[in-house]
Amino acid sequence: MEGEPVSALFTPALVVDVDKVKRNAQRMRERCHKLGVQLRPHMKTHKTLECADIMTDGSRQCIVVSTLAEASFYADHGFDDILYAYCLPLDKVERCAALSERLDLFQVLLDHPDALEQLRKRPLKGSRQWHVWLKLDCGNGRAGVLHSEPGSLQLAQAIAEADGVELTGVYAHCGNTYNCRGVEQIQTVAQETTNLTLQFMDKLEAFGISCKSSIGSTPSCSHPVQDMGKLSEVHPGNYVFYDVQQSMIGSCSLDDVAVKVLTRVIGHCPHRNQLLVDCGWAGISLDGSGKLPTGYAVIEGHPNLKLLSMTQEHGRVEPTSGPLDYSKYPIGSLLTLIPYHSCATAMMHPVYYVHSEGCLLGKWTPTRGW
Repeated sequence: MEGEPVSALFTPALVVDVDKVKRNAQRMRERCHKLGVQLRPHMKTHKTLECADIMTDGSRQCIVVSTLAEASFYADHGFDDILYAYCLPLDKVERCAALSERLDLFQVLLDHPDALEQLRKRPLKGSRQWHVWLKLDCGNGRAGVLHSEPGSLQLAQAIAEADGVELTGVYAHCGNTYNCRGVEQIQTVAQETTNLTLQFMDKLEAFGISCKSSIGSTPSCSHPVQDMGKLSEVHPGNYVFYDVQQSMIGSCSLDDVAVKVLTRVIGHCPHRNQLLVDCGWAGISLDGSGKLPTGYAVIEGHPNLKLLSMTQEHGRVEPTSGPLDYSKYPIGSLLTLIPYHSCATAMMHPVYYVHSEGCLLGKWTPTRGW
């Protein structure tokens, strides 16, 4: 495989342009360095060792994960200073304890007093402390205790005062940037999330509590506002791959997208004015539904084609207008799909084929599970 062109791959295949991955990672490091803020990259998009090494510049330190499978995978391969940034599931406390007792620094996140109580009931061995981040909702509307609720300060105080527990930081995800279009809107949300987080930190200081602060999302960190430099850390993840969604938001250009899915034409359907391809929803995310004029993905080099619909292993492609010229798309010919959502698309593939300028270099194998 090594040295062969990507066209030699069996399809559907997820291909990763390693040059773009390195460029995206380097640009994010430079942004954070310029701001004077610590970059804690999120691993959930790719879940591989090789990409993690690129994102951490080989340090194997200071990462975020969204599953304990990821945490264990990285711990098994020499990574440390791992933040499990998912509100603590009570069925996984013992697994978190094992990692906390094994690593120099394993950190958990919570947004409810019941989770804190479970940590208090499970003291760590060797006089170790639980390192806990408080998840704060600053407008994202997913997990987290609402920044304006009195309970948020009360929970932070309770964490700081609990035996065997340390309040390590306050963590906010500005996923509401995903509703933005353009740099100005992105920066407005980034500024608001930064302001609310810093105001919360001031309230903690008034109670004599000092800890780290972190916000993140790929859009906000791709176009950071200056005040983000007042935070301790930022935690973007998707930026290493990017995708069509990020290009529509304004985080990147379409040329920055480092992952694509190769598919082959396997059928001509003149009675429907369609092509049949061998990539269905088992090979590329359905997230693009209703959001793109080209259907579920962008078909590279063919703006006139639309990935209209998919079943598990089949995709239906038709022209955006007019009749198909089937001579341009012979059976067996390759099409390249640029995914709307790279995280969800990557999750569907057990292996990624890595290339440089279309020449295969090898494979990356992601971890899976929870």
